[in-house]
Amino acid sequence: MSVQIGPYKLDSIALLAPMAGTSDKPFRMLCKSLGAGLTTSEMVVIQDHLLNTNKSKYRLNFEGEKTPISIQIAGSEAQELALAAQKAVEFGADIIDINMGCPAKKVCNKASGSALMQNETLVKNILESVVSAVSIPVTLKMRTGWDADNKNAPTIAQIAEQAGIQMLSVHGRTKADKYNGMAEYDTIKSVVNQVSIPVIANGDITSAQKAQQVLDYTQAAGIMIGRAAQGNPWIFSEVNHYLNSGKISDPVPLKEQKSTILEHIAQIHVFYGDFLGLRLARKHILWYATHLDKNHMQQFWQTINKITDREQQFTLFENYLNQL
Repeated sequence: MSVQIGPYKLDSIALLAPMAGTSDKPFRMLCKSLGAGLTTSEMVVIQDHLLNTNKSKYRLNFEGEKTPISIQIAGSEAQELALAAQKAVEFGADIIDINMGCPAKKVCNKASGSALMQNETLVKNILESVVSAVSIPVTLKMRTGWDADNKNAPTIAQIAEQAGIQMLSVHGRTKADKYNGMAEYDTIKSVVNQVSIPVIANGDITSAQKAQQVLDYTQAAGIMIGRAAQGNPWIFSEVNHYLNSGKISDPVPLKEQKSTILEHIAQIHVFYGDFLGLRLARKHILWYATHLDKNHMQQFWQTINKITDREQQFTLFENYLNQL
């Protein structure tokens, strides 16, 4: 089983979802090493006045990452996104992903993200403009629609295919749903039936067995994992093993998990530096602690969350892991 995006044949059909605040360089590289077939950057608004900001500096650093490098761009106008795509190529993109999936208010208030799905003419203009602006594959991440009465993903999928989009990722919720309720896969199944390009199913895929169920039901070309990878990046190797063998893989030894976790935290510290690294490591520490020690992590979290020294944070977390 594989997914083809332009000239790129992915090693795995389990992909990491682009998530703001999560899919940064250290996390992408970790998930790729554990079996993610493709990792896509956090969404980035590539405009000249934003390129010198710290956020853009970190989000547009792909040094040392394996190809294909997928950069997700966000915006609300066709020309703006076409220029952003060209800039993304300069930063090393092998694949451009267009964000029409983010439900966040600050994104949707600017009529970008999933809000774009309300204007199919604009969607067509954006997709055609971006595809014609670059010579690399362009993919699209979207939702099922903007609310329960307007699930127009199948229509937008057809527009996307005609515009030259080479892969679609569909989150099984509407814009109005945000991340509430359960993801549904009927609409994703409809999208698969409407187009001949690869469709990736996304939403509530939390285990290897669930990945197989979603693939069987939707007949999608692959699955995309988002929040379930937070604190559990090993989910990619678990999914790959199950899809290839039909068997649940043996648990990753705790010693190996601890080593991987500490290396990830160290990479966050190195990449972002002392001040920002310490702060951005906190959420990953919380996710890892929750994954490994749900019953006893609360007291530890209250302690480590107050630490303001990077080395102290690392040592405290290392000691905590060694006690498990």
